[in-house]
Order: sequence, then C-alpha cells, then structure tokens
Amino acid sequence: MTALTPGLRACLHELFAERAAAHPDAVAVTHAGRHLTYRELDRRANALAHRLRAEGVGPGVLVAVRVRRTPDAVVALLGVVKAGGAYVPLDPAHPADRHAFVCADSGARLLVTDQPAEHPSGLPVLDIAAVGPGVDTAPEATGAEAGDLAYLIYTSGSTGRPKGVQVEHANVVALLGSTSARFGFTRDDVWTLFASLAFDVSVWEMWGALLHGARLVIVDEDDRRSPAALHDLLRRENVTVLNLTPAAFRQLSRHEEDTDAATLPALRRVIFAGESLTPEMLRPWLHRHGDEQPLLVNMYGITETTVHSTWRRMTTADLAEPDASLIGLPLAGWTAVVLDEAGQPAPTGTPGELHVGGAGVARGYAGRPDLTRARFVTGPPEWGGRLYRSGDSCLVRPDGELQYLGRLDHQVKLRGHRIELGEIDAALGDHPAVHEAVTVLDERAEQDARLVAYVVLGAAAAPDELRAHLARSLPDYMLPAVFVTMDRLPLTGNGKVDRAALPEPGTDRPALSAPLVQPRTPVQQQLAEIWAEVLGVAEVGLDDDFFDLGGHSMLATRAVALARERYGLAVSLRALFDAPTVGLLAGLLDEDPVPDLSPNAPVESRT
Repeated sequence: MTALTPGLRACLHELFAERAAAHPDAVAVTHAGRHLTYRELDRRANALAHRLRAEGVGPGVLVAVRVRRTPDAVVALLGVVKAGGAYVPLDPAHPADRHAFVCADSGARLLVTDQPAEHPSGLPVLDIAAVGPGVDTAPEATGAEAGDLAYLIYTSGSTGRPKGVQVEHANVVALLGSTSARFGFTRDDVWTLFASLAFDVSVWEMWGALLHGARLVIVDEDDRRSPAALHDLLRRENVTVLNLTPAAFRQLSRHEEDTDAATLPALRRVIFAGESLTPEMLRPWLHRHGDEQPLLVNMYGITETTVHSTWRRMTTADLAEPDASLIGLPLAGWTAVVLDEAGQPAPTGTPGELHVGGAGVARGYAGRPDLTRARFVTGPPEWGGRLYRSGDSCLVRPDGELQYLGRLDHQVKLRGHRIELGEIDAALGDHPAVHEAVTVLDERAEQDARLVAYVVLGAAAAPDELRAHLARSLPDYMLPAVFVTMDRLPLTGNGKVDRAALPEPGTDRPALSAPLVQPRTPVQQQLAEIWAEVLGVAEVGLDDDFFDLGGHSMLATRAVALARERYGLAVSLRALFDAPTVGLLAGLLDEDPVPDLSPNAPVESRT
C-alpha cells in the first residue's frame, strides 16, 4: 500500500482505493449512529462515478455538489473524483443566488444533490438517492492524473465577485504526505468532519481521514452549533484528531471548564486553522490539560496554497508571549518567504508580505487570468519557483519562525471564514436606498468580533431590510451585525474612506422595521435582559429577531447558557434557532401559546 510521503504524486481516488482494498471492513464514515465501511463507501462511490462518466464527466470537467452533512456528502465527493472530474462544493446553508453564481461561473457540467427540488437553475440534476446499488469496479481509463483538478472552492472576492480556486490532486496529496509522519496519523485515528464542505479545511479533514484508512465522524449542524453536544460527540466517538477554528475551540474549552465536563482521553491532536491564534486564547485549556495530551498544533494556511502551509506546536511556554500569533515553519515541500515592497527578503524582525511557494500552490483562479497573474507570481527556485502573494503581514523571528501580524488589505477572518469586505460593500451598493457603504471588522472585544456596516442612505431603509437584502446573495457569516447610518463617510486627504475616523457603533436598539414592543411577563423580561447583554444593545423588544440584532451561533450559545445559569430557564440552542424572538422563545417555555414548531424541522444556519 502506497505510503503518504513528501513528493508522492498520485490521485486521491487511487490512494483511497488502496485503503479500501487493504481494510474493506474497517469503518470509513460515521454519522448519527450510521456507519459506512470502506467497502460500502467504495462501492457506492463507484456507482455514482459510473453514472457521472455516462454524463461525460472526466478530467477537467466540473461537477457541483450540494449535499447535506451525511455520508452521502462523502459518497458524492469521492464519486466525482473517481469519475475523473473535479468537485465544486456548495454549502446548503448558503443562499440560492450564491449557488447560482458559483454554478454559472465555474462552468459546472451538472449538479449532484440530495435535495433535487432545491437547486440553482440551469444545470442538469443528478439525485444521489437515485443512483443504483453499489458496484465493485470503478470506471476504467478515466485518464485522470496527479496534475488534474480535484476541486474548485470559491472564496470571497474584493470586487463583489467570489473567485474559484483551482486545486489539483497533487496539491492535496502533497499536503497529506508532508504531515502524515510528522503528526503521527494512522488508520487507528478518528477524525471529525466539522468544517463546511465549501470551506477548504474540509479537504484536510475528509481526505486526511480516508487516505490514512482512518474513521471520519461527520458533525451535524446541531452538534456544530453546541459546544456541549460537540463535547459529547467527541467523547462518545473517541475522536483522536480534532480540527477547529480558535473561536470554536474557545467555546469548547469554556464549556468543559464551566461544567467540569469529563475530559477527552482519546484526543491526541487538536489542529487549529482558519483564523489567527494567540497563546492567550489557549490559557484556560493549557492550565487544565497541559500541552502533552493532546498536542496542540497551529496551522497557517490559505485556500490558494492548499489548506495548510506552516505549522507550529503550541506549548505552555508560549504563554510568555500571550498576544503573539506564532505560525512557525513551512511544511516539507512548502516555502514561506517574507518580502519587502521591493520584492526582497525583509530583514529579521521586519514586517513584510508573506509569499508561499512549493507543492501546495494552486493552479490559479478559474476564469480570472488577470487576478491569477497578480497573485501568483514567479520567484527563484530556492523560494519554490511559483509563489502566492498572501496579502498577510508577517515577520521572521530570530529563531527563524514566522509571526503573523495581520492583513495588508481589507480581507478579514471572522469565526474561521475568509471575508473580502469589498464583497459586502458591493452587495450593499446594489440596494436602491444605499448611496455609499463601507464595512469593517470591529474587534474591540475579541470574543465578540463582528462586522459593522456604515451606510449613507438616499431613502429610508431599516437594518433588517438591508440584512435581508444581503442574505439573498451572501452567506450568513458575511452579514453585518450592526448597521450605522451616516450623513457622509469620512475621507482621508487623498479621497479614500478614512476607516480610522468611523465612529464606534452605539448601543441603542437599531431602528428595525417592526416597532419596539416591551416585554410583559417575567420570563420575557429575563430573556430580553439576557439578549441585550449578549448582543450589546440597550434594549430588546418582544418581537425583535435575535439574528436581526446581530446574533450568530456563538452568541446564541452564550445566551442559552446565561438563561440557564441566571434564571434556570430550560432553553435549548435549537429552541432559540426555531423561535428567534423573545415572544416566541418565551412561548416555548409555556408563557404564551405559539405556533407548533417541529424539533425535526430543518434549521437555517446562523454562522
């Protein structure tokens, strides 16, 4: 069986087939008590691959995949690459307009889905449930090679147009070959699939598990939102490899500390990705667990350089520099150089722009040759030849390690998501009442980092109206929590928006479309008090929507915890998502009659 080593060139499905043949009865995928063995997963993916081949899928052909978080999602992605094609993942929680854009912009040939009644127009649809029983043989002679595309993932775009990053089989295999022995991954490991399939960390999670012959546990939407449920899942499934954003990990750590929850003895590795990590964020965990079991690894990465590019083990010694974001050294086969404005190596300790080269550098942006030329540049062989300009400000420390300092542009990371603020501004500008708009990331309180949009209006438009407008084209995590109306935007001397001069948002309740109705009953008043505290607004009305006031999953978790701790209210996170106003939620607590809300009904994602 081919070992995952640096320099290995192979296709993902070829390596998977070897694992399936070597250990056919081992469990490959687990979700909600359901299991697929490697034999079953291989046979189901083969059946889908045969159908896709019959539809003309092969090397260079793109297939959109919109499947919920079940084993069918893994079958779909594996089936596409077995057919020789490349997958374009769509998150079912994202708006239909965004799905339609991605499908059209990517040039996808067809859509594989488990919800055929809900799909973007213009593409033939293949219902994964209609694919026949599994078969033992994969399609022959697909012609796929290591240099062919494996997937196309879309990231936020600064001009309002998301851009698709083209990643080859060789890039992903190089990533796993570089990390397999270093991190000691084996077929005995149990990985989680926590990230959205439309987020590149899912590539690491899914293929990392399958190409080691390990078990992949799919974390469903309810467990992703609830630290308590996630902790229970990790313990129940004996998870050994956990990948989380720092924000999600802090919630998990806080839950364990607040509830004195049982520890996770099986956990061997916690790998951080998606946003900046500082040692201070890890202090409670390190004090409780130390730094040996599990090992904590900070990985810096970019979609354009295949998920991860550098790594650093985090230890208690790092608490001596609590606010330093240390990203360590490049992976084997990767290069990382910090260059000044003249394109020369910046002296040690001097900030510059991080350029990443080597085995992980993607092919480029789909259909965007000018942008590809601007961001993917040529460097000398010792720097990895072709380099990706990250836009990140970094410096090289005296010990040779890299320290992350922040962005050089208006791209931000929020709760693990990469966001180009210009895309939000462009979408706001499409609203007929908006004359000007600029969005910033407000990080005054790090755990409550939020997007704030400053708008100049030519006609009346309530914040919830603007939010609803944005929700038609942007995913939830890109929706501003606060809208600040201004007569004009402040400008610098050269006529650009002076972001430093933008006022801090106030705490007044936003002027929502619905009038303020005061809570009446004790439980309503208690809920309104907690919401106001968590959301940072002066008052909350009976009919105010938690999410229209800037709420998101992490704030919802905090609100539920406070309701239980302070007043003993039996509020669940699911109940808050089902009943997002004070009146409705109090009604679920038997204060008032409310419409019947099925606990099994689909819940809209609130990232």
